[in-house]
This record gives sequence, C-alpha cells and structure tokens, in this order.
Amino acid sequence: MQTTLLGRPLVEVTKLRHVYGKPGDGDLLVLDDVNLALAENEIVGLLGRSGSGKSTLLRSIAGLIAPTSGDIAFATNPERGRPVSVSMVFQTFALFPWLTVQQNVELGLEAKGAAAEVRRKRALAAIDLIGLDGFENAYPKELSGGMRQRVGLARALVVDPDILLMDEPFSALDVLTAETLRTDLLDLWCEGRMQIKSILMVTHNIEEAVLMCDRILVFSSNPGRIVSEVRVELPQPRNRQDPRFRRLVDEIYTRMTQRGAGEARRADGLFPGVGIGMLLPQVSTNTLSGLMEAVAAEPFRGKADLPELAEDLLYEADELLRVAETLQLMRFAEVEGGDIRLTAAGRRYVDADVDTRKQLFSEHLLAYVPLAAYIRRELDNDPDHEVPAGRVRDELEELMSPDYAEETLKSLVTWARYAEAFAYDDGADLFTLDNPS
Repeated sequence: MQTTLLGRPLVEVTKLRHVYGKPGDGDLLVLDDVNLALAENEIVGLLGRSGSGKSTLLRSIAGLIAPTSGDIAFATNPERGRPVSVSMVFQTFALFPWLTVQQNVELGLEAKGAAAEVRRKRALAAIDLIGLDGFENAYPKELSGGMRQRVGLARALVVDPDILLMDEPFSALDVLTAETLRTDLLDLWCEGRMQIKSILMVTHNIEEAVLMCDRILVFSSNPGRIVSEVRVELPQPRNRQDPRFRRLVDEIYTRMTQRGAGEARRADGLFPGVGIGMLLPQVSTNTLSGLMEAVAAEPFRGKADLPELAEDLLYEADELLRVAETLQLMRFAEVEGGDIRLTAAGRRYVDADVDTRKQLFSEHLLAYVPLAAYIRRELDNDPDHEVPAGRVRDELEELMSPDYAEETLKSLVTWARYAEAFAYDDGADLFTLDNPS
C-alpha cells in the first residue's frame, strides 16, 4: 500500500463525466463514470485507444477544462499548507519560438510572480537536471524534437509540482529519442532527483505503460470508462525481454480486445454510434490489405497474436487495433482475446486478384457500413445520380461533432473510391455514380 499525504490519495476523481457539444446538437459523451485515485510515490498510466477520453481526463485534473459533472478533489500538502499542485507536459512541445530555452522554462515562475533572480536560479537548475546545460540561450528552432520535449519537461518541473501530468510525452519523437528520454526520466524518478510525488501519464503504447508504470488503468472507448486495472510489480529497470514483462503485455492486449459479457457480437458494436452515425476511423485500404496479407502469411497462417503481430510490423497498440477492428467491421477478420483471425471472406480477399478484391471490398462496404449503403441508395434513387456531400455532412453533424463528421466522410470517400462503389467530386463537393462498380 502506497503512503499518501495525510493517509489520503493526492488526487481523487469521482464519477467524472464529460460531454462535448450541446444537448440535441450532436453532443458526444467522451467520459462516463470515471473514478480513480493517485497515491504518493507511484506512476500511473492511463492506457487506451485514441478517442477514449484519456487526454480529456488529464486536462480536467490539470484544470484546463471543466468536466460536465463529477468531482476532482486534491489532498492538502501539510508541508505547504495548501492543496497539492500539478504541472503538465504536453504531447506537442508547446514552446514559444521567440523565447530561448531559459525563457521558456521560466514562464511558469514568471506567471506566479517570482523575482527575476529566483526564476533564473530555478530555471538553470531544471535545465541542468534534464540534461540541457549549455543550451540555455538556444531557441526552439535550434533544438531536436527530443531536446524540445526536455525543455517542456523542465518547464513543468521548475514550478515544483506535487503531481506531474504527462499527455503522451514521447509520441511525437522517433523511437530511439523516445527511448532515451523515457529512460532518463525513469532514472530521475528512481533516484529521487525530482521533487514530484507522483506521475499520471496518458499513453496508447502498451509496452511503454508496462515499462514505466506501477499501475495501468485500461480505458474502453465511446464513452471512455476505466474497465480494468493492472498492477506492474516488476522491479526497475525493467527488461522488455523478461518473460514476466511479455506476459503483462499479452494480458493487456487481451483485456483491450475482450468483449464484455453483455456486449453484442456484431462487429460494428466496437465503433461509436449506430446506423449512419457510426464514426469511421481513417485507415487506408492499402493498410487494410497489408494487415490481412500479414496475418495470412507465415508464421500466422490466418490467426495472429496481436502483441507478436505488433512487434513484427512495428505497430503501436492503438494503431494496430484501429486497423484490426476496421477489418472486423468489414467482416474480413474477428478480433477477440488478444488475437486476430481472418474470416473466410478475409482469406478469399488475400487470395484474389486486384479486380476481385475490389469487388469483394465493395460488397462488404455496402453491406456492413451503414453510411456507405445510405449514400449508394440515395444515388441509385436520385434521377441525376448525385447527392450533395454537404447534405450528408449536415446529417452527420446532427449525430457527431464536425471534426468527427469530416473524419468519417474522408474515410468513407477513400474506401468507396477503392471499391468503385461511388465517386466523389471534391470541387463540387458531390457524390456521384460516375465510376460505380
């Protein structure tokens, strides 16, 4: 049991709920009934797919947005006589390009009214701590991505927070740079060289979560809820090749793909919305074809363990699950229990020539994606075989946010063009039957 300030968690989130939009205007439930407690001396990871509300939760705790309902309570720091404080590291570097490294790091202290000499002393100490000593007068444009994120980390640490919030802090970096920064941060934490008492981080990288965290909270999507908690009781530093490490990664993949006992087996149940209001992810047809071919080939021969497949294809969990579940939506694959298995239709697709693949894809697109079937039906019934895309967009925006509506339409246009199910004229913003199959 972790020791907490005054025997309480540093922060407690109770029944938090967040809705984007206005009631009756395409409002979207992002988080629902989220409860968590962050104790002292622990790193907790929020793990889930894109769109599961992890960043919304983090921003709510940071005070950057107000949740629709629920409560966020902070313990009192007895040493300072005030509630525990938080600081945040963002996914994007969020540096002011016209300020030097030192000036960027000093910003939080300046906002708090610290004297110039205090700002300078503390900023230089933070810059030295994160390994950028000598770059105090450099501008962001002179730094690599990893160095810029180190500046963001120093800026978060310099205000001496109790809790460090991190929103996918390594996702914008290349693999080697991310690994270096991740290792350096863990070293600082394990050696007690940072004054922070706990870290709460958002990630969609399963291995990163197991590598860094003491506890992992797994989120479902649409809406985001905490559906599972995984404790990582491996000593630091952790070895990715340790059989215990691999078992935890496998277990989390299984939890993220396991359907609830009451959940329908219909593949489109994995996507938000029903009917034409189903949100479609942006996945290219080349990617869909490539994943089916990889699963069909040796050594998988039609059924693959998702962690093993991710490692072979250099995919992150979020990306692989998005592609795999799109194949499930189209009935080309089944995803459950940490595995992906090609259906009979998926195997036929892999073995077919180009024209047969397009025909099969068209059949499944119109049969299993309601929006595609709706547009094609409208085109068939229209005397001119034309449907304004703006009209479809307006209908979607009654069911989802404008951004999601645009993402859904872009995905559908890509799939329909490949399938030759119908065409889209970007200049006229018009769906047509110019190139129907």
